[in-house]
Amino acid sequence: MLCYFDPCFIFDFRFFIHIALEYLFTIWTCFMLYKEYDTVASMRLHFLASQHRCAEQFTVVVRNVPHVSGHSISDTVDHFFKTNHPDHYLSHQAVYNANKFSKLVRKRDRLQNWLDYNQLKFERHPDKKRPTTRTGFCGLWGKKVDSIEYYKHQVKELNKRMSLERQKILKDSKSILPVAFVSFNSRWGAAICAQTQQSKNPTLWLTNWAPETRDIYWRNLAIPFVSLTVRKLIISLSVFALVFFYMIPIAFVQSLANLEGLEKVAPFLRPLIELKFIKSFLQGFLPGLALKIFLHILPTILMIMSKIEGHIALSTLERRTSAKYYYFILVNVFLGSIITGTAFEQLHSFLHQSPTQIPRTIGVSIPMKATFFITYIMVDGWAGIASEILRLKPLVIFHLKNMFLVKTERDREKAMDPHSVDYPETLPTLQLYFLLGIVYAVVTPILLPFIVVFFAFAYLVYRHQIINVYNQQYESGAAFWPHVHSRIIAGLLISQLLLLGLLSTKRAAKSTPLLVILPILTLWFHKYCKDRFEPAFRKYPLEEAMAKDMLERSTEPDLNLKAYLADAYLHPIFQTFEEEEEMVEVRVDKLQTHCSSPAASELSSPSPPHHTYHQSSSPDDHVYQPSSPPRYVHHPSVHPHHIDPSSYVYSHSSQSHYAYHYEEH
Repeated sequence: MLCYFDPCFIFDFRFFIHIALEYLFTIWTCFMLYKEYDTVASMRLHFLASQHRCAEQFTVVVRNVPHVSGHSISDTVDHFFKTNHPDHYLSHQAVYNANKFSKLVRKRDRLQNWLDYNQLKFERHPDKKRPTTRTGFCGLWGKKVDSIEYYKHQVKELNKRMSLERQKILKDSKSILPVAFVSFNSRWGAAICAQTQQSKNPTLWLTNWAPETRDIYWRNLAIPFVSLTVRKLIISLSVFALVFFYMIPIAFVQSLANLEGLEKVAPFLRPLIELKFIKSFLQGFLPGLALKIFLHILPTILMIMSKIEGHIALSTLERRTSAKYYYFILVNVFLGSIITGTAFEQLHSFLHQSPTQIPRTIGVSIPMKATFFITYIMVDGWAGIASEILRLKPLVIFHLKNMFLVKTERDREKAMDPHSVDYPETLPTLQLYFLLGIVYAVVTPILLPFIVVFFAFAYLVYRHQIINVYNQQYESGAAFWPHVHSRIIAGLLISQLLLLGLLSTKRAAKSTPLLVILPILTLWFHKYCKDRFEPAFRKYPLEEAMAKDMLERSTEPDLNLKAYLADAYLHPIFQTFEEEEEMVEVRVDKLQTHCSSPAASELSSPSPPHHTYHQSSSPDDHVYQPSSPPRYVHHPSVHPHHIDPSSYVYSHSSQSHYAYHYEEH
């Protein structure tokens, strides 16, 4: 009896191995993601439970405060929280629109820097002629005057303008924004307020946890809440256009690099273009330079877009910028290299074949691009890690600043500041390489060793840099992890769909239904992790809050929490200081924690109007003295459910001192 042996069986069986490996990689990745999510969530909760007392644990930011006729924003906030949170409401801090004042401060700092530079220059060489400058644009033309006296006069005039502007802000009720930082006498009370709806109108009295004091982006607090939706819509459309039409300007620049195209655009340049050196530069260097310049400024463009959206925390701005950058490199580096490259190479086939054949063309290109991505990992990934540890770019930038911009020791310290990790660019790049590993693990496993080497070096280098080099700008408590988890899940889905398309082009088309269930299971796993772990990153457990409050009451029964929270979220134009009419520079130690104890703040400072209690704060980089605004004292005998204007007594006796600390982001 003769048996028929079908050789296609072995051929199809090999594709079943790829499907089995895809299941294996997916199960292993999901298992590790689950363990990592569990570990990170537990570490976050442990960090919050063991964290020292900080202002943000007791403070809630309230936005879109409604305007009540006949009452100021501060009176409205005070009445609302005394009525709805009578047992836990402690105080609140109004927020002022001081963006114009901030510009004056930046201008004054620049002039003060020039004054310091000229004074140091003269002190080093007193036997020489006093330094001079011109009063025109950038000191290039105009009347020639003594530099020291000129800048002293300019600083003095700006001090007067700043004093007038501050008084204008204090007296003008329109300067008070419908935003407030509300403090409570317990973490439990703050958690209740931050995690519940405050009004029957869900668009009013919007509460959320206040960002860490170092994490606030003050400028965006002045953005009207009603415009945020419009801003986000406009920016979303702009990001979509930037991501999907990015090739148009780059193709245009590269077409100009083509000598024939450049001669057509600018015929008068033909004699210059014909030079051998110029021709070599345009053909070999200009296209890559144009692409590199655009990619270099892209994170800055995306950060500006995120700021326009109106986020009030620096950590949120970096997370949003990171998301935008990830979408960009996903489309233009990964999908662009597969789909767009195939479209250019086989444009005629795309235009003349039926739509059902397009997946076949794309599927065939996936393993064909493996060599390109191996080269990309070595050139961009390995070289990028090497440049990170060498820090050649910051070194060159420092020497350029030191040569052309540094005038004082303060300038030199700013130029040497390593800043924090560049999350908007670093995280998406790492996620792209992880995506490449997931996609090609089953299709072309030869790529995996290059990915493993990259992540091994990346782990060692970034661990060293974070511990020994970078300065931590804020503490988010692993708030980035849910976004990282979501993008790894997205990478799994992309790898499964691409493998599905690839197998549909082969003789294993009948086996593709086995892969259809895999994306469904992956989405279910993502939803389960989101429901199981993400609340730890969005909410603060009342159980933990109450336990920490009870422990604090038992260990520190005499704690004056009102004094501790008094100046925590005081607007920068009201920061206290010690010396009158003098700029004092304070160097903040890198290792000092952002949570200070009440004992560290003993200076007395009265409040600006609107029912805030300001006991003390430590001065920051620069302090500035204006005249004192009025002080209002609240009588405790007034019933908390009513607002009586007569219960606020105007006091002239307070000797208030204010300082301004502005950080340019």
